[in-house]
Amino acid sequence: MQVDNRFLDDLARVANGAVGALSGIREEVETLVKQRAERFMADMDLVTREEFEAVKEVAAKARLEQEALEERVAALEAALADRKKPAPKARRTRKTTAAKKKATGAK
Repeated sequence: MQVDNRFLDDLARVANGAVGALSGIREEVETLVKQRAERFMADMDLVTREEFEAVKEVAAKARLEQEALEERVAALEAALADRKKPAPKARRTRKTTAAKKKATGAK
């Protein structure tokens, strides 16, 4: 036994319409909030995750290159220091001094 009650049908339609309107309002509010959040982040000049990761990789590569160059400079400085070490001096004796004077003609 089914009862045809126009009042209940009308009430159901009104409720359905209200729910539809509320969902529409909800979507509008979500859209506005999203737009405001995006504008706020754009004004703060934030970077994206992709940009951050790219810069992070570049910095890591630069650090590795710097460490390699530091090692290379240290090796070159060590090699240069070895070249600049004075050769051991020959000991002067009376004979070598006399021989030098004789060769140069000094008295």
